[in-house]
Amino acid sequence: MAQYTRIEVAQVMGNTGIVPLFYHKNIDISKKVIKACYDGGSRVFEFTNRGDHAQDIFTELSKWIDDELPGMILGIGSIVDAGTASLFIQKGANFIVSPVLNPEIAKVCNRRKIAWLPGCATLTEINYAEELGAEIVKIFPAAQVGGPDFVKGVKAPCPWTSIMPSGGVTPEEKNLTDWFNAGVHCVGMGSKLITKDENGNFDYHKITELTKSSLRIVKDLKRSNH
Repeated sequence: MAQYTRIEVAQVMGNTGIVPLFYHKNIDISKKVIKACYDGGSRVFEFTNRGDHAQDIFTELSKWIDDELPGMILGIGSIVDAGTASLFIQKGANFIVSPVLNPEIAKVCNRRKIAWLPGCATLTEINYAEELGAEIVKIFPAAQVGGPDFVKGVKAPCPWTSIMPSGGVTPEEKNLTDWFNAGVHCVGMGSKLITKDENGNFDYHKITELTKSSLRIVKDLKRSNH
């Protein structure tokens, strides 16, 4: 059962600005990556449903986070149907992220007052998602949909819309500046944040440092944009 309300999730996403997203079938690697992001200051993490038995890994991560990482909000991503959303809600997901807009997922999440971030690529989809109760909409794939200019275009007629781009976001200052100056609520970041060394192993120290520097950049941007 979710430990955080949808409003709390939306607020923490907005306050920190960065939502790391990651999947690995190895539970120990997953824990180390989440801990590296946590040590860097991240307080939201999207584990993605991208492999067999992902629900078993997620269950273990959810229990471990409750015990070991106070204040870390764990959610699940890559959810495309209501049944899978229900499964992960039972496993403790605090929010559901989807690459698509599926009204059936909205019903499941709304029934339990759990944050739902659907993937949208048009203003019509965004409007429909908000009708269905989405507090934050995910723009996906963000770079291909139109990047920061697309966000600016949406925010002009719909300034109330809270947007999380995913796909095409990097920890570089210019990239983050472009997105946050366009008016995003937060950004989702995967492989550009959760990096590997030259031997192909995850570089946990680098992940912590990149998380720290990204959060610092976002904090400065939010301050200057107010």
